[in-house]
Amino acid sequence: MAIPHGEYGTIAQWHSGGVKVVLVRVAGVRGSTPRDTDAAMAVTAEAIAGTIGGGQLEWMAIARAREMLAAGETATKMDIPLGPEIGQCCGGRVELSLSRLTDSALAELRRETDGDAAQLLHVLVFGAGHTGKALARAIEPLPLRAMLIDERPGSLDGFSTSIETVLTPVPEQAVRDAPPGSAFVAMTHSHSQDFLIIAEALKRGDAAYCGMIGSATKRAVFVNWLEGEGFGRSLADSLTCPIGGSAVRDKRPEVIAAMTAAEIIAALYASGSSPISKRRS
Repeated sequence: MAIPHGEYGTIAQWHSGGVKVVLVRVAGVRGSTPRDTDAAMAVTAEAIAGTIGGGQLEWMAIARAREMLAAGETATKMDIPLGPEIGQCCGGRVELSLSRLTDSALAELRRETDGDAAQLLHVLVFGAGHTGKALARAIEPLPLRAMLIDERPGSLDGFSTSIETVLTPVPEQAVRDAPPGSAFVAMTHSHSQDFLIIAEALKRGDAAYCGMIGSATKRAVFVNWLEGEGFGRSLADSLTCPIGGSAVRDKRPEVIAAMTAAEIIAALYASGSSPISKRRS
């Protein structure tokens, strides 16, 4: 993705407010490099949005972009070897294109950003409690499209992020409507609700990840419930419960959220799906 969807809005605000902006794109790469040609960032005299990989490479690009702003230049290129002379050891080479942001360039950036956002893999988080909201916040900066879903009136009030929120009396319908290869995480206020949601997700057979908050005991109860409902115990073979792995035993919502977000990313790679977008898988 050229620019994260949330940061496009910042760039558009800069431009509409008359702030001068230089758009820096990775135009070409050879060998080992921090980012590929999908990377870009915007630079003003005082701020940046996006990244081309950080480190000395990025600092050089920022400095050159600000020189352009000060001198009134409209476009230039940089060809940078990533070797000891700039304090980086990637060993590759990066070509950058730098240009002043215009109305047409902003429109093109919008098309790219919207197109990439539409291709992002979906993560549906069910339950807007402390841990559900923490997971949504953990996913927000990642190259994933997250949705926080709850059935309780008022449960989503005051939750201010770029994450889509859905209040629905039938959360299982969101499972049915999700595109193939989505990830599903159930952490509602009710074990029975978690069971219904995850059973619906497992029945699809195409989920990249199905996770349910709880203990090994909850998993065992769920497996017995599946059998009682006529689904068969084997349906739970692809269920992750407990979520977040066992390496860190910490029950704070933010810690569980961080570990689960990493687990989801790993599962997407393992399933052959790129967390960047379906188009690049």
